[in-house]
Amino acid sequence: MTATLTPARIATLFGLLAAGLLTGAAGWLVVDLWFPAGLLLGLLALFGLFLGGRIAVGTGFGVGAGAIGWFLAYVLLSAPRPEGDFLLGSSGIATYAYLLGGTVLAVMCATLRGPFERPVSAAQSGK
Repeated sequence: MTATLTPARIATLFGLLAAGLLTGAAGWLVVDLWFPAGLLLGLLALFGLFLGGRIAVGTGFGVGAGAIGWFLAYVLLSAPRPEGDFLLGSSGIATYAYLLGGTVLAVMCATLRGPFERPVSAAQSGK
């Protein structure tokens, strides 16, 4: 399904990119803070972002914009600081589980087909 890029759709994609940055930064910090519950909370937030982007835009571009923002948050938070340390310490498995889980969720939501992609007809409702 191809969609035209209107100014409203472009603005939505930039909003999803910013939401991905914020969700990614919050998720990375929560995963490091509370391991089992933080990982679940971060992955649920990512699932909501990716699925919401898919529904809002109607194509996989909505998922892609959120995923790019999420990954940019990871790159920015894992870069070494001038003091020589890192904000994100990859000392445990939680960081890798969040990275792998977020990637799986992004691919899952990008390839998803649902009732929001088909037009609803009054003749088909009910049966």
